[in-house]
Amino acid sequence: MEHIAETSRRGFLKTTAFASGGLLLGVAIPALREAHAAGTLHTPNAWVHIADDNTITLISARSEMGQGVYTSMPMLIAEELGVDLAKIRVAIAPPDAKAYGNALLGGPQLTGGSTSVRDGWDKLRVAGAQVREMLAAAAASKWNVSREQVTPGNGFITGPGGRKASFGELAAAASTMPVPEKPQLKDASAFRIIGKRTRRLDTPSKVNGTAIFGIDVKVPGMTYAALEQSPVIGGTVRSFDAGKAKGMPGVIDVVQIPDGVAVVANSWWRANQARKQLAIQWDDGPNAKLNDKAMLEGIRAASATGKPLVIKAQGDPDAVIAASQRVVKREYVSQLLSHSPLEPMNFTADWKDGKVMLIGPTQWQDGAQGAVATALGVQPQDVSVQTTFLGGGFGRRIDLDFIVQAAQISKAVNRPVKLVWSREDDMTHDFYRPQAVHQLVAALGADGKPTAMTFRLTSQSITGRVFGLPAEVQDPLMTEAALAPYAIPAFRHDVVKHDAGLRVGYWRSVSHLLNAFANESFVDELAKEAGQDPYAYRLALLGNQPRFANVLKLAADKAGWGTPLPAGRARGIALMEGYDTYMAQVAEISLNPDGSVKVHKVTVAADLGQMVNPDTVEAQIQSSIIFGMGPALMQEITLDNGRVQQTNFHQFPIVRMNEAPVIDIVLVKSTEKPGGIGEPATAVIVPAIANAVAALTGKRVRKLPMTADAIRAA
Repeated sequence: MEHIAETSRRGFLKTTAFASGGLLLGVAIPALREAHAAGTLHTPNAWVHIADDNTITLISARSEMGQGVYTSMPMLIAEELGVDLAKIRVAIAPPDAKAYGNALLGGPQLTGGSTSVRDGWDKLRVAGAQVREMLAAAAASKWNVSREQVTPGNGFITGPGGRKASFGELAAAASTMPVPEKPQLKDASAFRIIGKRTRRLDTPSKVNGTAIFGIDVKVPGMTYAALEQSPVIGGTVRSFDAGKAKGMPGVIDVVQIPDGVAVVANSWWRANQARKQLAIQWDDGPNAKLNDKAMLEGIRAASATGKPLVIKAQGDPDAVIAASQRVVKREYVSQLLSHSPLEPMNFTADWKDGKVMLIGPTQWQDGAQGAVATALGVQPQDVSVQTTFLGGGFGRRIDLDFIVQAAQISKAVNRPVKLVWSREDDMTHDFYRPQAVHQLVAALGADGKPTAMTFRLTSQSITGRVFGLPAEVQDPLMTEAALAPYAIPAFRHDVVKHDAGLRVGYWRSVSHLLNAFANESFVDELAKEAGQDPYAYRLALLGNQPRFANVLKLAADKAGWGTPLPAGRARGIALMEGYDTYMAQVAEISLNPDGSVKVHKVTVAADLGQMVNPDTVEAQIQSSIIFGMGPALMQEITLDNGRVQQTNFHQFPIVRMNEAPVIDIVLVKSTEKPGGIGEPATAVIVPAIANAVAALTGKRVRKLPMTADAIRAA
């Protein structure tokens, strides 16, 4: 792992430069040690590192979990800096919320909410432009010419009379130049990197096996830990007997930490085998009787008795509905879900002399640093965090439990330890996507259009759990996509927060999926009640929403909406705005012989403003649709006596290659500010499929997932 010294924005520190190679991982600040010498390193700002040999390293402050930020973030910097992206290196930022915080999420150094490009759009281009101007000023000073007479580009500054100097040659001199606060940024018409299809910089290392994920980490003297946790989340150890485990081959120690009992051995296999021999008496704690059915009934009851927090209201919808002759009332239910990334939870920790080094996959660097410092009783500056590639995140790696566990075990045995959870650990000790109950009511006029509507979501507040949000304060991550874009004269949208008892976490698309499933299923039901085509019905309600109307038309036209389909097939349509991205999808489905849903094709139209890398945009839409098909059709977490019943993918299936549909994508060219793309498609596919199922079978499934049994019972 290479290290870079921390610097101020205007300070340049010299140290040995990076080892040869392409992609760099695990840059740690502050730290300074000898690396393979390749020249003197200069650090103009937190984002750009330039060596005397003109090696340029750009920093990504967001974790790479497959969404392409190791390419898109450097593209933003490289565009303004004037370097060839293929010739630069990329490193992940260390914990430093002041330098690398995510403004769209309130300041923590956190990857989530489809914020990476949106948060970095201005500040990363400015960072690149600042360094460009400092280098240009250094060249102008060196050659005694004006700034207008020098031209930056492709890692060099050129000047009058054929003069030319590399960025590396000028980097030290640039340290004496003032930092321009508002450097001139390129007009979009001049972009040569942004908006162009670009091969991902991390692909070669992932193909040839040199990419380092958390589960690949090795450090000198490393041991391995397997952790036995309470079968009931929140339970604690009453007593344990480790006699048999300690006598097994390779076992180094058995230690208790707050979350359970860990076996430490010279291989993970041996640690896990010995773990099975532990005799533990558990105190199941307050969740011993928890079950998902009772939780759902509690949520439903809270919808009537809890305190509603109004999102937005207009007019008097209750009065309009009470006076109407045509009222539609529906309830929609969303299930508990596990994140289940393919790389299970793991982290490596090395406690030594009151300091701890952490290496592994996390979405929240400064959070990991702070949580471990608190757990171990040290200062945050005594905790270093090096981030590897993430083998999937989906919000699960925002939580920090497994990182703290690794650090506690390492301190207990005073050795470097890699903690690895099994798949069963991962699925049964998640922070789950919460259940939700939506109750929607609408009044229809003589033309079939809604004259009034009420919308109520009742669910758990994840933000309240993570950040301690007061009960009376609205959770913005519950209200995403709660406001549908349709023109309705009188309406009220509100939420009721209710703690159902199980720990919950942010899950890909967060509340967009919950709310889009309810809203877009409901508008389809209103269209049916009105005897109108679902597409035409939506379009008629989008008169003042041009971006929505455009993607709806594009998706419908591309999918051939209204044209004949083979016997046994049907289409469903849905739309949503999420993270400043406007999207419509059409799902074409049939039923398999066993009654389950077969998705043949999904047509997508997406308007996400200015795109950084269209290739990654398409990949993210494709992956989001596949991901969203899981909760739509087959996935659910259930509990009995506090114990999660699903333990592996045979009970919590994921979409397989032979189940993947054809995905046809239309991307809208736009100069609007960038929208997020890593999550919205996950939400829209669910109501698109639900509406197709209703069109095909005449049955409306209002509780997810839409299994064969659920369709038969509808």
